[in-house]
Amino acid sequence: MAESYVDHPLLAPNVIEERQYQVSLAATAERANTLVCLPTGLGKTTVSLLVTAERLAGDAGGKSLLLAPTKPLVEQHADFYRMALEIPDDEIVVFTGEVRPDDRAELWESARVVIATPQVVENDLIGGRVSLRDVVHCTFDECHRATGDYAYTYIAERYLADAADPLVTGMSASPGGNEEDIQIVCENLGIEAVEVRTEHDEDVGDYTFDTDVEWERIDLPDDVVEVRDALNEVIRDRLEKLKDLGVTNSTSPEVSQKDLNEMRAQLQRLIDNDNSDGYSGMSVHAEVMKLRRAVELVETQSVESVRRYFERQRNAARSSGASKASQRLVSDPKVKQAMRIAENFDGLHPKFRRARMLLAETLGIEQGERVIVFTESRDTAEALTDFLGQHFETRRFVGQGDKEASEGMTQKEQKERLDEFKAGEFEVLVSTSVAEEGLDVPEVDLVLFFEPVPTAIRSVQRKGRTGRQAKGRVVVLMAEDTRDEAYFWISRRREKEMRDQLQDLKGIAEELEEDLDDGQEALDAFADADASGGDGGGERASAAAASDGGSAEAGESEGQAGLADFSAPEPDDVDADAGNGSESTEGGDGGEGGASEGDDGGESAVGEGSVARAEPPGEERVEVVVDQRELESSIARDLSKREGVNTRLETLEVGDYVLSDRVAVERKSVDDFLDTLLGGDRSLFEQAKALVRHYDRPVLVLEGGSVYEARNVHPNAIRGALSSLAVDYGISLMRSTGEEDTAELLLTIAQREQLKRDREVNAHGEKAAKTLDEQQEYVVSSIADIGPVTARSLLSHFGSVEAVMTADDEELQDVAGVGAVTAERVREVVGSDYAPE
Repeated sequence: MAESYVDHPLLAPNVIEERQYQVSLAATAERANTLVCLPTGLGKTTVSLLVTAERLAGDAGGKSLLLAPTKPLVEQHADFYRMALEIPDDEIVVFTGEVRPDDRAELWESARVVIATPQVVENDLIGGRVSLRDVVHCTFDECHRATGDYAYTYIAERYLADAADPLVTGMSASPGGNEEDIQIVCENLGIEAVEVRTEHDEDVGDYTFDTDVEWERIDLPDDVVEVRDALNEVIRDRLEKLKDLGVTNSTSPEVSQKDLNEMRAQLQRLIDNDNSDGYSGMSVHAEVMKLRRAVELVETQSVESVRRYFERQRNAARSSGASKASQRLVSDPKVKQAMRIAENFDGLHPKFRRARMLLAETLGIEQGERVIVFTESRDTAEALTDFLGQHFETRRFVGQGDKEASEGMTQKEQKERLDEFKAGEFEVLVSTSVAEEGLDVPEVDLVLFFEPVPTAIRSVQRKGRTGRQAKGRVVVLMAEDTRDEAYFWISRRREKEMRDQLQDLKGIAEELEEDLDDGQEALDAFADADASGGDGGGERASAAAASDGGSAEAGESEGQAGLADFSAPEPDDVDADAGNGSESTEGGDGGEGGASEGDDGGESAVGEGSVARAEPPGEERVEVVVDQRELESSIARDLSKREGVNTRLETLEVGDYVLSDRVAVERKSVDDFLDTLLGGDRSLFEQAKALVRHYDRPVLVLEGGSVYEARNVHPNAIRGALSSLAVDYGISLMRSTGEEDTAELLLTIAQREQLKRDREVNAHGEKAAKTLDEQQEYVVSSIADIGPVTARSLLSHFGSVEAVMTADDEELQDVAGVGAVTAERVREVVGSDYAPE
C-alpha cells in the first residue's frame, strides 16, 4: 500500500507515517490519561509524539515532559523528537545527571519539550528547581516501572497535583504480569483509559511478521561437567553447615533461589537475636551464593567467564578487608581443583561453536545483514566479541557501570556504536541487557539468545528487535541438564502468561477502566467529605490550615491545640546561650557531617536555589533544606508534596535538615542511633559536636520503635548517651514512629520557626566563634558545587583561600574530588563580574 504521512502544524512533513492504529491510539490518549500497550517496535513513542504535538499546538505556553528509564533511551527519544517536531532544537532539551542542576533549572524555563531520566526530575522537584504547572503532557516510557518507590510514582503524583491541565500517557510493551500489577501501575500514574494492540489486531498486522523461536539444546563437554561437579560438591558441604544451624533441610546444589532467600532471612533473625551462629551462617551463605554464580557461569556461559570470575574472587581475597567468605572460597581444595581445570581448559564451550555456525548461516548462506547476540554476562559478551570477531565484523554493546571491574561504555560510545550498526559498518552486535529495553536497535535478521531469559518482559523486548519489517528468526541456546533448562521452562511459562495477559487485557480494558473510575470517584468522595466535614470538622481543619500555613492534623478537634499552636516563650524569656552546648564541646573540629560529594555530572543536587511551585497569592510558605543523602528516605518527597512547603537540596555540612537559621535536625533510625553509639565511621558525639557548633537549637529525631529492645545493648548505656546529648550538648531529643511522623515533626518545627518567629533559613548556620580553619573551610565550601570534604582537600592542596580562588581550571582538577565541571563552576563564580539583577 502507498505510504501517507501525518499532516500537523507541529510535525515535520513526510516524517511520521500515517498508521491507523497509531492515530487511533493517539486520539484516545488526547482525551484522557491513557495506558498504551503496544508490542516493541510498533511505535509507542510515535503515539506519544502525536499527543504531544496536539497538546503543544493547543497551548502556546505549555511544555511536554517525556520520561525514560535510561540515558541512551532519553537520547534516542530526543533525536526522534528533534527530527519529527517543527520546534527549534534548542527548545527540545535533555535532562540527565550529566547536566548540572543549575543549568537544568535555566533550561527548563525556555524548553518546550523536556526528555529526561526520572531520577533527575525527581531530584529537581524535591529541590524546587522546576515547576510542573505548565506541563500539558507527561509521558512515562516503560511505565511498568511505576511501582513502589520508583521515581515515576512520585513524579506522577506531583504532576497530577501541580499541573494546571495535566495529561498522562503511559507506554509499555509489557505492562505487568497480572491484572493486579497492571492496576497498580494505572493507579500510580492516574490512568483512566487502557488501550491495547497485539500483533493479531487487523490494523497492526500489516506492520508485523512472524517471529519464530527456536530452542537448541547443547551438550556440555566432560571438562565443563567436571568443573561444575567439583563446585557442586563444595556447595553441598556448605549447605550441610547451614543445615546444622537449622536454617535448611536440603543440601542439594539445585536448591532454589527462593529457599536461599529464606535461609538468609532465618540467619538475619539469628543475628537480630544476638546469636553468633547467625554471623557465621551468613558468611557460609555468602559462599554458597558465590559458588552458585560460578556454576551458572560454567554451565550456561563459558569457561572463560568462570575463569575471569575466579580471578576476581582471588583478587578480592587478597585485598585488605577481604571477607572470610572470599578467603575460604579460594582456599578450598575442591574450588582450587575446579579453578585448575578451568584454567587448563583450551577448548570452546559448545555454545560458542553453535553461535558461530548460526551466524555463518544467517550472514553467509542466507545473505543476511545484521545479527544481535544477547548474553547475561559481560565477561561472556567480551569473550564472544573476541571469538566471533575472528570470522565476522563484530562489536560489543555493554552498559556504563560495572561493579566487577570490566570495562564499560560511555553514553557517547553507546550512541556511536548503535549508529555504526544502523549504518552497516559491522554485522554482529554482542549485547548485554542494556539493549533490551526500548532502545532503537535496528532491524536484524537474527536475534540469538546465548541463554534463556527467565523474565518475560525482557524476553519480549529482545525479540522485538526482529520481525518488524520482514520475517525474523530468534534462536535460544540451552545447555542440557543445567539451569538453562529451568530458565527455559520459566521463560515458556511467563511468556505464555504475558501473551495471555495482553490478550486478556484487551478483553478487560473496559472493566479495568471502570475499576479505575470507581477508585477515582471513591477518592474524590473521600476528599469532598473530608473537606466539608459534616460535623463542622472541615471548617475547623480549614481554619487551622489557614493559621498554621499547613494542614490540620488528623484527630484534632474543638478544644484541642494544633501542632503549631502551643505558645512559645518570648525571646527575652529564653537564655541566649541555651542549646549551644557546654564548654566541653569547644575545640572539636566540627566534623564533616558525612558529606557525600558526587562525581561531576552526577545526579546530585548540591547548593542549588529554590524555584517555588505555583502557589495561590498570599499563601504563607516554609522552606526545608534537605541533605541530598536523605533522598534515600521518603521524607523529602513527602514534604515536597505538601501545600505551603518548598524543599531545597544541598550537601549539608552538618545535620540532615535545616529548618531555620538556628535549627538543624539530625535524623536517626533506632538502628542508626545504636550503630553510631557502638562505633563506625563517625561517632554519635562527633555529630553532636558539629551540630552545636553551627546551630543554636540543634535537634536529634530518633525514629522507630523502642531503642531499648532493638539490640542487645545495656539500657544504661543508651540512657547515658541520651542524657549526654541532652545535658552535655544541649541537643533536643524528639521521638518519631517512622518517616511520615518525622515529616510532620519537621514541618511543625519549620512552621513555628519561620511563620511564628519570622526566622530565615540558613543552611550554614549562624553560630559565631568559628576557628580560623573552620572559617576558611566555610568560605571555600560555599562556592558552587563544593562541599566540606572537597573544601578541605582544596585548602590542603593550595594552602590558603586566596590560592584556591586564583587557581586555574587545570590546577583545580589536580585535587581529588574536583572534576572539569566543578573546576569550571568555581572559575565562573570567582572570575565573573558581579551583576545583580
